[in-house]
Amino acid sequence: MAKAGGSTKPSNPRFGWGFFGNELKIHREAAGLSQEALGGLVFCSGSYIGQFEKGIRRPQPAIAERIDEVLKTGGYFKRVYDELIEGSPNADWFEGVLCLEAEATVIRSYAPTFVPGLFQTAAYARAVFLAGYPFATDKELENWVGARLGRQGLLGHPTKPMLWSVLDESVLRRPVGGPMVMSEQLLRVASLARCRRMVVQVLPYGAGAPPVDALLKLMDFADAPPVAYTEGVQSGSILDEPDQVARCKLAYDLVRAAALSPRASLDLIESVAERYTDEEQP
Repeated sequence: MAKAGGSTKPSNPRFGWGFFGNELKIHREAAGLSQEALGGLVFCSGSYIGQFEKGIRRPQPAIAERIDEVLKTGGYFKRVYDELIEGSPNADWFEGVLCLEAEATVIRSYAPTFVPGLFQTAAYARAVFLAGYPFATDKELENWVGARLGRQGLLGHPTKPMLWSVLDESVLRRPVGGPMVMSEQLLRVASLARCRRMVVQVLPYGAGAPPVDALLKLMDFADAPPVAYTEGVQSGSILDEPDQVARCKLAYDLVRAAALSPRASLDLIESVAERYTDEEQP
C-alpha cells in the first residue's frame, strides 16, 4: 500500500517536477550539451534526460547530484529534488508513479487486496490508511486521503487515459471500513464501468492461484517506452527495462484471461454491493 504522506508534517512545495525539468533544460542548453551528451555524463540515457525535462519522470537523488557536478550548479538540482520530496504528501517511492500517471495514455492495473487508489472513495481510502497506520492523527489521515483523491483528476477526461482494472475477488469480499463504506465503494467502481470510463474485471476465487501475487500497474505513453510498477510493504518499484516490462505484460494478460468477462464482473460487483447495503438495513 503506497502511503500518501511520506512526511508527517504538512507541507506545500513551491514548484513541481515540471519546474525541475525546465531548469534542467535551461542549464543543459547553457552548457552546450545535448540530452544524449548529458545522459552519458551522468550515467543514464538521453531519453531519460528528456523525460526529466518534460516532468514525466523524476531522477534518482544520485542522478540529481551528478547533474549538479556536470553542470556545476553547486547542489542546486539536489536541493530542488529534496524540496519536492519533502513537500509531497506521498511516499517518496510513489512520486515517480504520479508523474507517470499524469502522462500515460493507457493504465492497466491488477489489485489483489484493495480497490486501486484512482478509484477509491474518501471513506474507503481513510479505512485503508487507518488499517496500516493505526496511530496516525486525524490531520495526517485527512492529508493522505486528500492527496489520494487529488490523483483522481485524471478521471475528469471522458476517455483519457484508457483505464483497465482487474480486481481480485477478495477485494470485493473484504469489508474495508464496514458494509456502508464497501457498498459506496463498489457502486463507485460500477458507476465508472457503466459510464464506460474504465473496463473492470474480477478474478474469481474459482480461477485458482493468481498469476500475479502483488499489485501491478502497467502504463503506456504516446512518446516514451512503457513502464510497469509493482508494490510491496513500504516499497514500490518502477520497472522500465524492456524484458521486465514484457514479463509484467505477460503476467497481466494471464490475469485478464482468467478473469470474468467485463459484463459478468460488473454484475458480480453490483451484487456484492447490494449485499453490503442489505447488511446496513435495520
